[in-house]
Amino acid sequence: MTWPPSFLDPERLWVLLVVPVLIAGYVYLVLRKKKTGMRFTNTAILSRVVPKQSQWRRHLAVALSLAALVALSLAWARPNGIEMVPRERATVVMVIDTSQSMAATDVQPTRLDAAKQAAHTFVKTLPEQYNVAVVSLSGNPALILPPTTDRAQAQQAINSLKLADSTAVGESIYVALSALQLAPKGTDSSPAPGAIVLLSDGQNTAGRSPTQAAAAAKKAGVPVYTIAYGTENGYVDLDGERNRVPPDKALLTNISQSSGGAAFSAENLDQLNKVYSNIRSEVGQTPTKKETTALWAGYGLAFAVVAALAAVSLGARWP
Repeated sequence: MTWPPSFLDPERLWVLLVVPVLIAGYVYLVLRKKKTGMRFTNTAILSRVVPKQSQWRRHLAVALSLAALVALSLAWARPNGIEMVPRERATVVMVIDTSQSMAATDVQPTRLDAAKQAAHTFVKTLPEQYNVAVVSLSGNPALILPPTTDRAQAQQAINSLKLADSTAVGESIYVALSALQLAPKGTDSSPAPGAIVLLSDGQNTAGRSPTQAAAAAKKAGVPVYTIAYGTENGYVDLDGERNRVPPDKALLTNISQSSGGAAFSAENLDQLNKVYSNIRSEVGQTPTKKETTALWAGYGLAFAVVAALAAVSLGARWP
């Protein structure tokens, strides 16, 4: 449990303002009683009129009562704590090319739509406990979905991808490596075991070198599996001009080999089971918010019970 906790209904914490008022009132009554006691010079008579009470037990009863009030007030505000929950760490990052060249129709219906369909199929075949993340590959690669086991979110993230300008293959690999850092941590805070699946036509036009990115993935122990889309006859019409966009299969093959992965084409996607079969399964811990109202209510009840016992003991005469 973390401190201080967050609250679902923080506006209810105003009730805690009553606590200092009660403390001030109690201190006032104690001081007033002392002044009243000083008026009696014959303490023997006073002791017969007012039975002597244990000062520390009275203070303890009041302190416990106030502690019960504080705990119950916190419970009323519905506190949230952080709980470390075991979760599978193995993660696959889907990097999908959204550059303008992916609008080519040499792979039906378009390269991008075909890549989306392949991504959907692949996500469905992943073991359900594995995490999946989605990165868009353009001139400005971005993490669309951090690692999650929610397949519905993954499918939605894939569907949301839109065409954009330029292609920064190397930068997208770096973004994918950063995404792996968001997966649940191990006891030694080591990066999660995982792999990158890169669906692209391979034409790099911006950013850092894809070769350097592949070397970084190799160093991190993260293989990059590439899937090439397109034919030599592929083209797109941009600004009234027809542009040929042949795929750079050599670049994709080099990335996969340099990182310890494997290269595929759109025709042999059934072999993609090699991707997750080679990932080490490992369970880590992930911080998860959890409402702790019951816990604080339990504290309040415990303080109240002990305070009641202390109050009863004040009036009891022990043999």
